[in-house]
Amino acid sequence: MLRSCCGRALGKATALQSSPSTLFSLSRSVWYSGCAGMERGQEKLDGFNISYVRTGSGPNAVLCLPGALGSALTDFRPQLEHLDKKNFTIIAWDPPGYGQSRPPDRDFTGDFFHRDADVALKLMKALKLPKFSMLGWSDGGITAMILAAKNPLNVHKCVVWGANAYVLKEELEIYKKIRDISTWSEKMRAPLIELYGEEYFRTTWEKWVDAFIHIYEVNDGDICKKEVKLIQCPLFVIHGDKDPLVSNEHPKHILDAVPHSRVFHFVDGKHNVHLRYAEKFNELVSEFLLECAPGQQVRRVQGDQDSKL
Repeated sequence: MLRSCCGRALGKATALQSSPSTLFSLSRSVWYSGCAGMERGQEKLDGFNISYVRTGSGPNAVLCLPGALGSALTDFRPQLEHLDKKNFTIIAWDPPGYGQSRPPDRDFTGDFFHRDADVALKLMKALKLPKFSMLGWSDGGITAMILAAKNPLNVHKCVVWGANAYVLKEELEIYKKIRDISTWSEKMRAPLIELYGEEYFRTTWEKWVDAFIHIYEVNDGDICKKEVKLIQCPLFVIHGDKDPLVSNEHPKHILDAVPHSRVFHFVDGKHNVHLRYAEKFNELVSEFLLECAPGQQVRRVQGDQDSKL
C-alpha cells in the first residue's frame, strides 16, 4: 500500500532505485521559503489543532490528503504550485499529529482512518467549502475513500494513488523490514528528522508499522473494503506499476468495487507518481476533476487506462 514515508525509506530497504530528490528531499525550511501565494491557516477541530495550506480561488474546491508522517508542504508541492489557480481552490492539510497539526501527537489507537476522515470533513466545512473533490496519496488515499463513502453529498470526485483497501502479507513484511529507521539511508531520514525531531519521527513511525500489524492480525488485513463498496462519486485510481509498496492487485480491487471508476497506470511509476511525473499527473487530475458529467470519457493520454464511466 503505502505511505509517503515508506516510499522515502525504501531507498535502502528494497530495490527502489529512484533518487532521493524524486521521493523526499526538501526540508521544511526550504518549503516555507518557496510558498509565495499560499496561505497557512489552522482550525481547532475535535481537540486537534489542524494546520492547512490554501491556494487558488477557483470554483472547484480540492482537498489534498498526504501519506504517513506527511504534510501539506512535504507531499503536495507540485500540485499546490502548478494546478490551475483559476479553476481550483486547493486545500492541503496536515492530518492530526503530523506536520504542524500538533499537539496532540499522532494517535493510532481505534479507527484512526475514520477519525481522520471525520476531521477532514469538518475542516472543509469550517473553511466554507462543504462540497469538494479529493486527491489522496497513500494513507491519504485510504482516508479519502472512507470520507467519500461516508459523505456522498459532500464529495464531488476523488483521486487516489498508492492506496489500498486491505494489506497483503508481503506488504506487511516490507513494513516490518523498515520499522527501524536506522536501516534507512541518511538522505531519507534527514528531512523527517528536521521536520519532527528524531525521537518523534522514530516513535511515530514504529507506531504506524505496529498499527498495520494489528490491522493484519486482528482485521485479517481489512482496512476499508466495506467502505470502498459504498463510494458513489466518480473515482480515479492512478497507479505506478512498479510501486514496491502497493501490489498491482489493489487498483483492480478498487475499480471492481466502485461503479463510476477508472484507472490510469504509469507503467514505470513507483509509489510517488505525483512527484516523479508531476506534469502528467496534474494534467490527468485536472482533466478528470473538470469534466462536466460522470458519463464523459477522459481523453486518453500516454499510459494504460481503463474506464467504467
